Amino acid sequence: MSALTYRERPAAGDAAGLLVLHHGRGADEHDLLGLADVLDPGRRLHVVTPRAPLTLDGWPGHHWYVVPRVGYPDPDTFWAAHRKLAAFHDELWERTGLAPEQTVFGGFSMGSVMSYALGLDGSRPAPAGILAFSGFVPTVEGWQPDVAGRAGLRAFVAHGRRDPVMDVAFARAARDLLEAGGIPLEYHESDAAHHIDPAHVQAAVDWLAGTLALQPR
Repeated sequence: MSALTYRERPAAGDAAGLLVLHHGRGADEHDLLGLADVLDPGRRLHVVTPRAPLTLDGWPGHHWYVVPRVGYPDPDTFWAAHRKLAAFHDELWERTGLAPEQTVFGGFSMGSVMSYALGLDGSRPAPAGILAFSGFVPTVEGWQPDVAGRAGLRAFVAHGRRDPVMDVAFARAARDLLEAGGIPLEYHESDAAHHIDPAHVQAAVDWLAGTLALQPR
């Protein structure tokens, strides 16, 4: 049994792919569950939303890692979450019969960081795509993004220029890193703050369908 609590939204029929949505700081497994029907209105995908393993005194909700400085996760809590999330993904693939190449890792804020952390880790199976809303590629001791070795991976990055929590410079740095590694990227900016801009949603829906080669029902 998984060490992480989670929720699921099954596909309407046989699942054509797997979408794992990682929530942001201080939220839980319920936070992005409603996004499943928005991103996958045809219900072609099996969608899973895990809960981060960490709780912090004085902070609400659940966290993937401690934040000593934005962009630079605390190594101990980051690696603890990384191990649990890696095991969770492995269990999902085994249980659902869906493969990494049929999987997109998505998330918002801190959840996007974990999507990058698992999706760009050269020691882990490469997913089909990374869907990153308002996040960053982490800088953390012992971890390096493997962009050159992620054949078949695609990415979607969306960020607000008025984000007071994670500066848009992080998204631009991710864009430059991914493009330099030859990863096909769809990049969006808007004047949004730290939230998922509705203006980016249809582009994300189209990108997700294209990444997992979904056909309309």
